[in-house]
Amino acid sequence: MRDRMIFAAQLLFTMLVAAFLVVPAGLSMTAGITVNYFRGIQSGLTLQWVVQVWELYASTILLSFVIAFGTLAVTLLAGVPAAYALYIRGGRLSRAVEEIITLPVAIPGLALALGLLLTYGGFGDFRRSWLFILVGHVIFTMPFMVRSVMAVFANVDVKTLDEGAASLGASPWRRFRDVIVPNASPGILAGSLMVVTLSLGEFNLTWMLHTPLTKTLPIGLADSYASMRLEVASAYTLIFFIMIIPLLVAMQWFGGRGGVR
Repeated sequence: MRDRMIFAAQLLFTMLVAAFLVVPAGLSMTAGITVNYFRGIQSGLTLQWVVQVWELYASTILLSFVIAFGTLAVTLLAGVPAAYALYIRGGRLSRAVEEIITLPVAIPGLALALGLLLTYGGFGDFRRSWLFILVGHVIFTMPFMVRSVMAVFANVDVKTLDEGAASLGASPWRRFRDVIVPNASPGILAGSLMVVTLSLGEFNLTWMLHTPLTKTLPIGLADSYASMRLEVASAYTLIFFIMIIPLLVAMQWFGGRGGVR
């Protein structure tokens, strides 16, 4: 009886916390499909605000995905080999490099953006292009890719696999392509989904790096809340959730599959 009461109390507390987090987002998204937010659902439902957001911010939404998948490509090409090299080599130097790669997670996004502006802000064309934001997103998300892949390496004992393939005469490139990458696929998938999700939702760093021609989803969302009527901003929130939630679900699904293995 006591265990049931404890379980019921824990469940109730969890549901209250979840409601505290979910209800505001739900109300915001609901406002995006109502004719008049202040009159509520009784004013009627409409998709006109969603259509208006798409007409105004379609290029912003597209640019966000271009930057997110560009960030993913760079983190895959650089992060997976880096994780492999750091794990295989080991030692103090590898640990030091790993900590340096992880530093952007601890540094505020605004400080990181300021450093990029001070260093590369003088390159006019580069500063005005979306590639400048891409660099910031790569620096910010790289630790998540490297950590995810290294965690899988630790679970599958990559060193033994690598040594076994080497003893059979496989070249370093072939060992990496045919042995390491397939065994690291759960970590690569989890890291990839995390990188895309973080890039799409990143605001602080992007706010400092963007220009009027390089706005992303979160910047457009802030802009719509500041300059549009509430229903338009809420419709933007709805579109943002529609795009981000499938990625979060996929992350949990792939994470579950990796755990089962």
